[in-house]
Amino acid sequence: MVAHGKPAPDLFLYAAGVMGARPTRCVVVEDSPLGVAAGVAAGMTVIGFTAASHCAPDLPDRLLAMGARAVATTSEELTAALGSWSKGP
Repeated sequence: MVAHGKPAPDLFLYAAGVMGARPTRCVVVEDSPLGVAAGVAAGMTVIGFTAASHCAPDLPDRLLAMGARAVATTSEELTAALGSWSKGP
């Protein structure tokens, strides 16, 4: 559906376009450094999510280094991060 996969922003920009949303009003939840890079390149806020069993111990630091605004390690933390994002800066 898009010309280039992650870390290009194409997929996230396509999704925003389909939804009629401005990229700056979108949040991406990602568990991979390439996904974080794609979200950041799209101009979106990115929250890293590392609750899955496949996530290595160093993944939170890697996601933050790629530009994630925050990292959630549980679904409760993700819910809080999304709530915080929706209130704006």
